[in-house]
Amino acid sequence: MIIIPAIDLQDGKCVRLLQGDFERRTEYSSDPAEIGRQFSALAASTLHIVDLDGARYGEQKNRDIVSAIAQESQLEIQLGGGIRDQAIVTNWLDAGVSRCVIGSLAVTAPDTVKAWLSRFGSDRIVLALDVKIDEHNEPVITTHGWTRDSETTLFECVDDFMSAGLQHVLCTDVSRDGTMAGPNFELYQRFVETYSNLKLQASGGVRHIEDLEQLRRIGVTAAISGRALLDGKISAEEIAQFQQDA
Repeated sequence: MIIIPAIDLQDGKCVRLLQGDFERRTEYSSDPAEIGRQFSALAASTLHIVDLDGARYGEQKNRDIVSAIAQESQLEIQLGGGIRDQAIVTNWLDAGVSRCVIGSLAVTAPDTVKAWLSRFGSDRIVLALDVKIDEHNEPVITTHGWTRDSETTLFECVDDFMSAGLQHVLCTDVSRDGTMAGPNFELYQRFVETYSNLKLQASGGVRHIEDLEQLRRIGVTAAISGRALLDGKISAEEIAQFQQDA
């Protein structure tokens, strides 16, 4: 399992939101490229970036910052936030992004996203499926920046994309995101057992290195961590040892 550090961009700054709430943000740096350089020293190969401005307004205002991070950090960049048409996917890939992360469109316009999987290749597209656990303990997908609940479960959506060559799924339990409350291990265990051939990226709630070790035991392909790394809850030494033990 690999560790993927995460950066959220808003107004040209590196921030973190609590449970996706734009009103509850913590600013970490006015120089996101420097944060990227710091993460590149963590024995990481990939960096996850969320363009919050793109997600909120549908405008790609952080292109120059993302390009600078890609060039200076030498990390593979996967980026999400406001990617709503094919031209934006093309522009980001041309700007040095390795993978585009697609969220709400996977539910609202699945045929469009399936066409992108075919056009760009399954390794260039990541489905970001954010879920809320309902009263029946089912993971129901939430869309539009976690403001709208769909009627589609995580497993129904993934099943629908299997024939399109889906390879990468990023799953976030939104109740855990930014809370340092621990990942939803039960959800990820169920996913891995159901889709052993998919590459799952677990996101939300990582607190410490023990959480990462548990995700690895489950069989998760990658774990995304933002706040725990930014707050120093997981050290560079712990990550180096974790990667060495892989």
